[in-house]
Amino acid sequence: MKLLKTLLAATLTVSMAPAFGAEDAITAAVNSDFRQAVNTERDNARHPQETLQFFDIKPDMTVIELWPGAGVWYAEILGPLVAEQGQYIAANFNTQGEPLTARDKFYQQAGQKVEQWIETHRGQLGKASTVTLQPPEHLNLGADNSADRVLTFRNLHNWQMNQQLDAVFTAVARVLKPQGIFGVVEHRGKVGMSADSGYMAQEEVIELAAKHGLVLIEASEINANPKDTKDYPKGVWTLPPRLALGEQDKQQYLDIGESDRMTLKFIKQ
Repeated sequence: MKLLKTLLAATLTVSMAPAFGAEDAITAAVNSDFRQAVNTERDNARHPQETLQFFDIKPDMTVIELWPGAGVWYAEILGPLVAEQGQYIAANFNTQGEPLTARDKFYQQAGQKVEQWIETHRGQLGKASTVTLQPPEHLNLGADNSADRVLTFRNLHNWQMNQQLDAVFTAVARVLKPQGIFGVVEHRGKVGMSADSGYMAQEEVIELAAKHGLVLIEASEINANPKDTKDYPKGVWTLPPRLALGEQDKQQYLDIGESDRMTLKFIKQ
């Protein structure tokens, strides 16, 4: 009996170790000096540790982040987190060719900053790499069934505004492994609101994902903000950190804080 108890205890220790190890790794990455102060200042509004734990991120995973942006906010956490055992992949803006519009130029410059950031910090980021995600031309996120996690933070409205969200969800479903997780954080609006406001209705996101075999398994209120009334002159960009109205009613919007956000975890069936 004593031997049986010893074996059972050892089995439990081994089976629980990866979970504790993953949480510790996330904590270390969130608290790392590698992150820029301008990014850590937003932790109280964006809850990166709780969010990444909710998405079940582990150090040995291949993690694709869609459009990390020039600020590399989550990339600074995810890149080092999976550098030794896994791989971080930035689904980046197109950085090649001559931009045709001011918007194309903005995207290209942001993408170039991401590429430069990865090369500058290669020692901390291991095998980190980029793929191009620029609908409708560039929608290949990698080999089919190759990613453990695909994550996106406050981007869905951008694709929806250009009627590209369906195509992006197709690309996500293709690259995820079976039982892989698609983690979504997005400004949460009301049914019927236009994506031009920067907000998306949670019900509509869940419905669209399901059409692509991405089934909601859990929703979290980690990034909720009940103060957000979602009815501002310049949409979600009226709120911090953008503060699109400048000094006009600035304190009012600072008191509201960053937007109310859905945090959704989908599994590929």
